[in-house]
Amino acid sequence: MQKLLLFVDKASTFVGHLCAWAIVGLTGLISWEVFSRYALNRPHAWVLDAQIMLYGVLFMMAGAYTLSKGGHVRGDVLYGFFAPRTQATIDLVLYIVFFLPGIFALTYAGWTFANESLAIREQTFSPEPLPLYPFKYAIPVAGFFLLLQGLVEIVRCVICLRDGAWPSREEDVEEVDVDKLKERVHVKDEDIARLDQYVVKREGGQ
Repeated sequence: MQKLLLFVDKASTFVGHLCAWAIVGLTGLISWEVFSRYALNRPHAWVLDAQIMLYGVLFMMAGAYTLSKGGHVRGDVLYGFFAPRTQATIDLVLYIVFFLPGIFALTYAGWTFANESLAIREQTFSPEPLPLYPFKYAIPVAGFFLLLQGLVEIVRCVICLRDGAWPSREEDVEEVDVDKLKERVHVKDEDIARLDQYVVKREGGQ
């Protein structure tokens, strides 16, 4: 079971990393358009639509990745003080009552919208229109991965209720943890204090 949970985590992570490259595309596109508009005096009407669609893909496809890392916003001020079983109970109720119906509706409606857009070959409302229907399929695809990751999180809640501890997750890039960093470089608080005193003495002697 744990291997299956981690496999879904890895799939969500892969999709998140893949779609994160849209940032590079956005940066290049915006930089090129600024240069073209102000240096060459040749603006392009389609660039704004392309920017919005790229950002939409990035935003939508990051949902499952963020959920797999436990990165969505929650009230940690209270939640963090609860025992794991209490946390799992709260999460399980919220996933079943709110998450599953909402994501299922998103996926179903997104699939309908995308198919309707494809049927009419929908384009953007611009002097230089772009095809819109390929990007609308990002809605049901993102919903599918969110739904899959949500089911994994529900299983994790059940395991936590049974064992009293949260099962492991797929690790990825994290914010800098000062305590972990000090452990890795074998630095103690006393060493830092002595270094601070040395710097103060040296500055005072100058």
